[in-house]
Amino acid sequence: MTSPTILITGANRGIGLELSEQFAADSWQVLACCRNPADADELRELSNRYSSVEVFTLDVTDYDQVTALAQQFDERPIDILVNNAGIYGPRDMGFGEVEAAAWRQVLEVNTIAPMMLVQALVEQVASSQQKLVAMISSRVGSISGNRSGGRYLYRSSKTALNQVVKSLSIDLRGRGIAVLSLHPGWVQTDMGGPDAEISTTVSVSGLKNVLQTAGLDQSGQFLEYNGETIPW
Repeated sequence: MTSPTILITGANRGIGLELSEQFAADSWQVLACCRNPADADELRELSNRYSSVEVFTLDVTDYDQVTALAQQFDERPIDILVNNAGIYGPRDMGFGEVEAAAWRQVLEVNTIAPMMLVQALVEQVASSQQKLVAMISSRVGSISGNRSGGRYLYRSSKTALNQVVKSLSIDLRGRGIAVLSLHPGWVQTDMGGPDAEISTTVSVSGLKNVLQTAGLDQSGQFLEYNGETIPW
């Protein structure tokens, strides 16, 4: 029996690296993508320990690279596609200080690029057994949960990503593809900082359980790493 396959963007560190390791440990084929594999020491070490981990160069905003990667995979089934790569943007841009160029960059990476990757790889996902697309979003993208304001760039990019998830869940249902929006928690990563609430191990253990059990019944949902529903 062929092992299931997961593709993970932003796999060189943080949540993406931990996802790669935990799925590899569970005997999955892992297609680990990052911008600069030559600088991704931990990811390359992981691929040395697990022959099932394959490392690919991918800047998610380079759409020629995205197309080339899809062509490289050809008819290779991808059971789970995880759009994990993301950026926060400048943290000190409050009202009156927001710069359009910085906002565009955050939207490009966090919202537009995930959609483009799904479009490029939809045939590979559709030909798999599990047929799951997962977007790593954030609780700060919840409109009803916004009680503190600010964070315009990151917050709006994740809110927009959630809307992409909702539309994809409708448009791809006929092909048997489920689409989820996932909040990994406040995680101790470069983005989350050392004072965050949980480790990558805890976050990814929960995310992995959600990913491995999700199907069409969960499609279009916004879920926390522990499986709890988050209001849009």
